[in-house]
Amino acid sequence: MSELWEGPLEKIDDFRWRIPRSYKPGMRVPGIIYADEKLLKDIRHDRAAEQVANVAFLPGIVNASLAMPDIHWGYGFPIGGVAATDIAAGGVISPGGVGFDINCGVRLLRTNFQFEEIKDKLKELVYALFSDIPSGVGSKGEIKVSVKEEEQILVKGSKWAVEKGYGTQDDLECTEEFGAIQGADPDAVSQRAYDRGKAQSGTLGSGNHFLEVQAIDQLYDRDLCDAFGLMRVR
Repeated sequence: MSELWEGPLEKIDDFRWRIPRSYKPGMRVPGIIYADEKLLKDIRHDRAAEQVANVAFLPGIVNASLAMPDIHWGYGFPIGGVAATDIAAGGVISPGGVGFDINCGVRLLRTNFQFEEIKDKLKELVYALFSDIPSGVGSKGEIKVSVKEEEQILVKGSKWAVEKGYGTQDDLECTEEFGAIQGADPDAVSQRAYDRGKAQSGTLGSGNHFLEVQAIDQLYDRDLCDAFGLMRVR
C-alpha cells in the first residue's frame, strides 16, 4: 500500500511525533501525533496527518493540533483529533470539526476466551459478528419501536434498553451519566431524524461505527488486571 502522507514527522520521543509549523505557511502551532512506530506506519496510509496540519490553522488554537493513537481520516478534523482554542485570542468552537451529529460512544466488553482458543477461528468469528450485528447505511435491527418508544429511548437512553431486557444494571453503572443525558428534549428532534433512526435500534448504525475484537498483549497494572480477570497473550 502506497503512503498518502509524505510530509515531515519529527520524532519527539517513542510515542510522540511532531508536524512542524514550517510544513505549511499559515500553521499557527505544530501538530503532535501520539503513536508508536508500528501505529505510525498505518497512519501514513491515509490523509489523517494532513488534517492534523490543517487543524493547526484554526484561529486561537492553543499549543498544538493533537492526534490520538486511533487517528484516522475524518471530515475537517481527523477522527481522534483534539484541539483547544482561546476565545480571547480569536478562538472558535467548532462542533462540526469531526462530525457532531454522529454521537459516537465506546463500550468495552471482556470475553472469557483466550487467544489460543480462537486464533484458528478468527475468520469464522468475524463472519458471525458481521452476520448477527447489523451495521452500515440502511441497516435494520430486530428491535421494533413505536413513535412513543422512540421518544423514550432519547430520554432514558441505556435505561430504556435495560428495562426491555437488553442489558443489566451493571451496564448503567459502567456508562458515563448512567447512559442518559439530563434534560434531553425529544420534541427538539425533527421528524426526518426520527424517521431515519427508527429502524436502526439494535444496530451499530451508519457512519464511523465499528465493532472489533482485540487481544491483550501488554499489562500495565497487575492488580487491576487481576480484578478484571485479564490475561496477556502468551
